[in-house]
Amino acid sequence: MGRANSLERPAGPTARQRFGGRPGRSLAARIARRVVLACLAVALAGVAAFGVVLLVTPSAGNARQLARAFDRAHGAVYPGVAVPYRFARALEATEDHRFNSEPGIDPLAVGRVALGKLIGKGDQGGATLYQQLAKMLYTPGQSGLAAEAEQIALAVKLRFSYSGAEILRLYADVAYFGHGFYGLEAASCGYFCVRPGQMSWPQAALLAGLVQAPTADDPLVNPANGLAREQHVMGRLVAVGALSQQAASKYLAIPLRTLLRDAGGCRA
Repeated sequence: MGRANSLERPAGPTARQRFGGRPGRSLAARIARRVVLACLAVALAGVAAFGVVLLVTPSAGNARQLARAFDRAHGAVYPGVAVPYRFARALEATEDHRFNSEPGIDPLAVGRVALGKLIGKGDQGGATLYQQLAKMLYTPGQSGLAAEAEQIALAVKLRFSYSGAEILRLYADVAYFGHGFYGLEAASCGYFCVRPGQMSWPQAALLAGLVQAPTADDPLVNPANGLAREQHVMGRLVAVGALSQQAASKYLAIPLRTLLRDAGGCRA
């Protein structure tokens, strides 16, 4: 009887006692720690790499000179007019709704783009207005990781070198709006026969929608595409609270042909 009892008692500590709890939980904790450490290592490597890129990229102090040279090459006036409120709101709502608070880049968007490239989904968008301006001024026609890294670094430098109003003005001076119109004033006069400060909300929305694909969305050549872009911008203006849904619907009811005028330019 005593012999049987001795056989029933465990000879040593149980598995739970040896591993300090549930074996599965301990393994999960070790894996979690390794994942956290790996993420921290990647983040530190990214910060270090970004610091190197900041050091090797040029200063953004010559942005005005580059914009002047660009406009001269394309027959545009430099400097153009100050960017009016309606166009500024439409552009920011569509392209960069955190324009006034970000450090030149949107870290979440940069991370999303980087992840997209790693898993083979290509460009997921998200370039800020600062990045877009850096691309137009410093890396026109270039693509690839090196060009994108330079654009990110220059975007940060632009953010802390110029006021938001001047960034918008530089952007509007060198942006292409389709139909041969370089710069906001040429586009406003060319499409609507009014100066930028006189544009209505739907006209401002139409122009703000053109900067991503100005040739494909040219409203005089491809009115359906132009209208789709206007609708998208109006939706964004509602989303950020710049317009009510009722006002946006009223503006979208205006036919595109009513917004557009014969491309005769503005009268002196």
